[in-house]
Amino acid sequence: MDKVGHPRLRGTALVSAITSVCSFGFWLFGYDQGVMSGVVISQPWLTQMGNPSTVMIGTITSLYDIGAIVGAVAAASSSERLGRKRTLILGAIILIIGSILMGSAFERIQMMVARVITGIGKNLLLYARGSTQRLSLGIGYITSVTPVYQSEITLPEHRGWLVCCQLTSMLGGLMLAYWINYGFYFHSSSAQWRFPLLFQCIFAIYVIAVTFWLPETPRWLMQHDPTPDRGTTVLAKLRGVSSDHPAVQHERAEILDAISLEAKEKGSWSDLFKDHGIRGNKRFYLALGIQFMQQMTGINIVTYYAPTLFQESLGMSQERSLFLGCFLQVWYIIASFVTWYTIDRVGRRKLWISMAYGQCLVLVLEAICVKLNTSRASIGAVFLVFAYESCFTWGWMATVWIYPPEILPLKLRAKGAALAAAADFLGNFVVVQITPPALRNIGYKTYIIFAVFNFVNAYIVWAFYPETAGLTLESVDDLFRRDDEPAGSRKVGLQWSIVEKAAATVERVRRDRSSGVEGAVRSGMAREKESVECTVEVEAKG
Repeated sequence: MDKVGHPRLRGTALVSAITSVCSFGFWLFGYDQGVMSGVVISQPWLTQMGNPSTVMIGTITSLYDIGAIVGAVAAASSSERLGRKRTLILGAIILIIGSILMGSAFERIQMMVARVITGIGKNLLLYARGSTQRLSLGIGYITSVTPVYQSEITLPEHRGWLVCCQLTSMLGGLMLAYWINYGFYFHSSSAQWRFPLLFQCIFAIYVIAVTFWLPETPRWLMQHDPTPDRGTTVLAKLRGVSSDHPAVQHERAEILDAISLEAKEKGSWSDLFKDHGIRGNKRFYLALGIQFMQQMTGINIVTYYAPTLFQESLGMSQERSLFLGCFLQVWYIIASFVTWYTIDRVGRRKLWISMAYGQCLVLVLEAICVKLNTSRASIGAVFLVFAYESCFTWGWMATVWIYPPEILPLKLRAKGAALAAAADFLGNFVVVQITPPALRNIGYKTYIIFAVFNFVNAYIVWAFYPETAGLTLESVDDLFRRDDEPAGSRKVGLQWSIVEKAAATVERVRRDRSSGVEGAVRSGMAREKESVECTVEVEAKG
C-alpha cells in the first residue's frame, strides 16, 4: 500500500479526496444514530426481538457505544503503528461485517453482538467521534482516526471549516437514515428494518475504495520514517507545490521541531499522565473532558430518540413521529452550514459557552411545555426541539471533534484522540441507556437535568479551555511550555492562565495574518506562488 498516495492526486484534488473519505466516516456515524431511531419503534423489529422492554431497548441501542469505546481504545493501541490510512480501512471492514450481522439478525443476542462490532469499526474510522452492536466496533475505529487524519493534512485557517464539512456529512447520514426509516415504515415485512441497517455498507465500501489511493499524513511519515523525505513529498502534494517550495520547507521545519520537542515522550499509555514540560497530561484531560461534556448536553435524547420523544412526551402517532423526525434532521443539516462560517472566525470557546447557555434555556422551556401538556404547549415543545438542535450544531458539534487533535501534542495525539472519542461514546452510552426509562418515569424533569449539565459545561469551558482556532498544531505546544512561563502566572482569578495566554496568541496570529506578516506560508499557497513568480520576473528584468 503506497504511503505517498496516487501520483496524480495533489493539491485541491488530494485534499478534497481526503476530506470526502473523512466526511463519509462521519456520515456512517450519523446514519447509525438515525437509523436506530426508526428501528426501535418498528413493530416487525420488536416482534423479531421478542418484544423487549424499554430498558432492554435502551441496552440494545447503547451497546453500540460500548463497541465504540472498545474501538477507540483499540485504535489508540494500533493506529500509531498502522498509520491513519490503514486504520481507516480496517475500521470500514469491521463496520461492513457488523452491518451485515445486524441486518441479518433473527434474535436479540445476534443484534446485540452486531451493535458492538459496528461501534468498534466506526470509531476506528472517526479515529483515523444490521445489528447495532457489530457496527459499534467499526464506528469506534472510524470516529477515532478521521479527525486526526483531517487535522494533520490541513492548513490551520482551514482546519475548522473542513471538519465542519465532516460534521455536516454526519448530519446528512442522520437525515438520510430518518427518511429511509419513514419510507420503509409503510412496509409491514422485516424489510422495514433490515434494509435500513444494511444500506450503510455502501458508504463503507466507498471509504475503502478511495482511501487505498490516498497518502499517509506528513506528520506520521516524518515521525516514523528514517528520513523526512516521504513526509516532505506528501506535504508538497497537499499544498500543490514543489518539495523545495519555501512554504513546504517552513511547514516541514515546524513539524520536525515539534517531533524533536516531544521526542522525550515515548508515546506510551503512561505518557498520557505525564507533563514533560508541555503539560501533556493536562492537555489530555482537556481532550477527554470536552468530548464527554458534548454528550452531557443531552443531544442524543434528540438524535436517537426523537420519534420516541414525540410519541412518549407529546402523544403523537408513530407515523407522524417519524415524519416530524425527518424534518427535524433536514433542519439540523441546514443549521450546520452556519458553523462553516463561524468555527474559525468566532473560535471554539465563544461558540461552546454561548450555545451551552442557549441549550440550557431551551431545555428549561422544553420541560415547562412537556409539564403543561396542552396542545399549544406541544407545538411549543416541537419548536424548542428544533431550536435545541440549532444551538447544538452551532456550538457543540464540529468544535468538539476538532479540538482533541488540536490540543494534544504529536506523540500523544493518536492515543489521546482515541481515548477522547472513547469518552464521547461513554457519555453517549450513559445518555442512551437512561433516556427511555427517564422519559417514562420522571418525564419533564429529564430536560431539567440536562439543562443543569449545560450550565456547568459553560463554566468549565470558560475556566479551563484555551482557544486554538487559527493556530498551527505545532504552535499549540508553545502555549503549554513551562520554560517560558512568567513567575506567578499560574492562574488569573478563577481562570487558568493558559486561557488568557492562548487568547492573546490567537489575536496576534489573526492580526499578523490579516496584515500579511505570515504571507502565503499560512494564508494560501496560491497567493505565495504568484508572489514568488512576480519577484523572479522583476529580478530577471533588473
